[in-house]
Amino acid sequence: MSAAIAVRGLRVRRGGKVALDDLSIDVAKGRVTGLLGPSGSGKTTFIRAIVGVQIVEGGTVSVLGEHAGDPSLRARVGYVTQAPSVYGDLTVRENLGYFARVLGVPSRRIADVIGTVDLGGERDRLVATLSGGERARVSLASALLNEPELLVLDEPTVGLDPVLRRDLWRTFHGLAGSGTTLLISSHVMDEATRCDELLLLREGRLLAALTPEELRSRTGEQDLEAAFLRLAEGRAA
Repeated sequence: MSAAIAVRGLRVRRGGKVALDDLSIDVAKGRVTGLLGPSGSGKTTFIRAIVGVQIVEGGTVSVLGEHAGDPSLRARVGYVTQAPSVYGDLTVRENLGYFARVLGVPSRRIADVIGTVDLGGERDRLVATLSGGERARVSLASALLNEPELLVLDEPTVGLDPVLRRDLWRTFHGLAGSGTTLLISSHVMDEATRCDELLLLREGRLLAALTPEELRSRTGEQDLEAAFLRLAEGRAA
């Protein structure tokens, strides 16, 4: 399976410290890949390098066959930050209408993405009145307007209750089923079970790239948090 993202020897320094150290990673097309690790492991820095907004010290980052940050990728890559990037004083539909005009996509896409994130009943509500999970879905909808080939999400489920997390993961897998590649960061190891592939980071280094079942097999642990800890401590079976 060809790679949507190919990273070779990536090194990033932030605040005088090495944040990513010699990362080489492939992210497969049409899959849900989880980027997992504790806070401070380098997940957000890695994502910033992929979307082309991070200064790198060394190595290469290729996204959909182009150099990360190439202008041609703006219409092909969707990026959702940790904090929902939407306007509280506009309704859901007004927010998406604004972003549709910025992106130059037809207005008919607004109804499509509202349906995708299951916000039809809230489309005329002010975003400021929505729950945290609903605001996260509005932000996701804005990233889906131009039908990106690659969707990069930085901690999209942080602070959400279990039901909202479940609903968002259903949406993610629905998108992957239609051919979108998703890279999703999280520090919550139980979300690893929802991913097709895993990239495990610790202190700026890649611990492993494998599936959830391979992680269990390699460590002898069924609980994925325990499996991660065993791997991180060098105690793999």
